[in-house]
Amino acid sequence: MSDSVVIIPTYNEKENIETTVRAVFNLSKIFDILVIDDGSPDGTAAIVKKLQSEFSGRLNLLERSGKSGLGTAYIAGFRWTLKRAYEYVFEMDADFSHNPDDLLRLYDACANNGADLAVGSRYCSGVNVVNWPMGRVLMSYFASKYVRFITRMKVHDATAGFVCYKRNVLEAIDLDKVRFKGYAFQVEMKYIAYCLGFKIEEVSIVFVNRMRGTSKMNSGIFAEGVFGVLTMRFRQLFGGMKRKQ
Repeated sequence: MSDSVVIIPTYNEKENIETTVRAVFNLSKIFDILVIDDGSPDGTAAIVKKLQSEFSGRLNLLERSGKSGLGTAYIAGFRWTLKRAYEYVFEMDADFSHNPDDLLRLYDACANNGADLAVGSRYCSGVNVVNWPMGRVLMSYFASKYVRFITRMKVHDATAGFVCYKRNVLEAIDLDKVRFKGYAFQVEMKYIAYCLGFKIEEVSIVFVNRMRGTSKMNSGIFAEGVFGVLTMRFRQLFGGMKRKQ
């Protein structure tokens, strides 16, 4: 078994999932994969099951009955990984907006450069986004600025979903108290880690808009992020960000 596992949440990713899995398994370092599928009606889970016979012991599948939100998928994945001996736990999208090659750089930041949490950042060296509509680029960029201003967290891309956690970070966070289900979940996890004193390092990446399949972003997810950040800040001010006992 590898010391690292890549969690990939899926919903209707039949166009991407096999190519993504093979790209991760073709890297020079060995990574295991946990796909968490939320009942995709397009047969995503069936594709993963077929691949499991080829990648026995390395490709894992957790099936959930319905679409319950990105945050709950990752929490389920974290609980699954903490029952096993993985030291490095990654979050990655299934649609190649995150380049699997960059898993090696995130791993290096945590394994060799002293980071507790490494973030694949679109904004720590300019704006590194390809093929997004300008409106979405601006929304994402200024959302990250807003998070940085409200939380005082020194992270340029707090909404990023390409992340490596050391095991001890996840063990220190009370996963039962993580509140948000959408993209605010990404901010919340980083903010809790920051408040607990863990070292966060940003690794500059190029984010490429998906070529196949449909984006899951919507206005409700964005609104959760805007108001959720204020909620997080108030929780921190009143002692709500504490290490798990």
